[in-house]
Amino acid sequence: METTRKWKSQFMIVAFGQAVSMLGSHGVQFALIWWLAERTSSPLMLGISGIVAYLPMSLFSPIAGIAADRYNRKVISIVSDMAMGIVALIYAVLLFFFDLPVWTVFVMLCVRGIGSTFQQPAIQSIIPQLVPKDQLIKTNGWMQLLNSGSFLLGPVIGASLYAVFPMSVVLMSDVAGAILASAALAAVKIPELIKEEKEKGGFGKEIQEGIQVFREDRKLLYIVTAEALCMFFYAPLSSFYPLMTSDYFNLSAMYGSAVELSFAMGMMAASLLFSSILKVRRKIRASFIGLFGISIASVICGMIPPVYGGWFVFAAACICLGAAGNVHTIPLTAYIQETVAPEKMGRAFSVLTLISSVTMPVGLLFSSPIAEQVGVNVWFFISGLCMTGLTTGVLIRWGMANCSTLSRQLKK
Repeated sequence: METTRKWKSQFMIVAFGQAVSMLGSHGVQFALIWWLAERTSSPLMLGISGIVAYLPMSLFSPIAGIAADRYNRKVISIVSDMAMGIVALIYAVLLFFFDLPVWTVFVMLCVRGIGSTFQQPAIQSIIPQLVPKDQLIKTNGWMQLLNSGSFLLGPVIGASLYAVFPMSVVLMSDVAGAILASAALAAVKIPELIKEEKEKGGFGKEIQEGIQVFREDRKLLYIVTAEALCMFFYAPLSSFYPLMTSDYFNLSAMYGSAVELSFAMGMMAASLLFSSILKVRRKIRASFIGLFGISIASVICGMIPPVYGGWFVFAAACICLGAAGNVHTIPLTAYIQETVAPEKMGRAFSVLTLISSVTMPVGLLFSSPIAEQVGVNVWFFISGLCMTGLTTGVLIRWGMANCSTLSRQLKK
């Protein structure tokens, strides 16, 4: 009983610190994106902002995964979080004294992207060191619940601060979040990770070992393949939410924040189910269901007419998008934490970071010019159809592979 209370209290301290940090980040992110949307009114400029934020992840994800497996994950997480806070502080000071051009935001987003690349696999790999395996679904549900709460309140705080204060003041909420998150993680004693004796081979061999994790587990390989294909279409949509509200529906920033709230409400609903009553045995199947949910909701978003009442349908579809995202993510995260060797977990999670970081800029390069010409609503519709077809194709391929394996076994 004492052991149970101990791991729960340690986990909640870490989770609370991360939630506070995400609260500041989500608020600043919303304010920055809306600031760009108001100044430029261009899907291309918002697309560029997504590219510069995610491109560093594409470059540094393999190194970040190896670092999380080689070195102290707690130190990596704290240093990364504080580095992002310091960057926000420097930019806030410069913005207070100078009228900086829009392109300077891209520099800040790029540096923050590097920090996030190292922080994510480190903190995700720390959780299994604190939590028993049979509690990973619930604890990941709690982590996503806190993330959803931050996502829910962040845009409200960001929109409110942006309406009252200059951007230099809004950025300070990100600084405060980084300090609190780092202090919370520093207060927790992380159990020592017992590592196996490794052969010499350097970074190249360790990257190969990380990829081998997915080759050895066919179920994991297929769901990650489906995610990578779908994220090429889905990832850019997050950059177009403000334009759906401001340009397509011709509504204000408060309506834009309400869309973010709707998305977060969906995330929170799914997180509550996973953290309380929902028990998932077939985690990969549940993750596939989440991908299908994302694709169907995206199709609906693209079919809504540009009328005031249509915005409410769009907000409802965003609730479904948020819920489906967590239905995909929570079981997949728990499956990796349960099945992957602890000394390889950082590299496994860095692969997921790499997928999101590659698909976002590549998807934006492809989608931004199209959205500029045909409208963001059309891109929502196209994305949903493509994701449905791709997920179905991967499932058919998986089924064929299973049938082939079964046939060979029967012949033997």
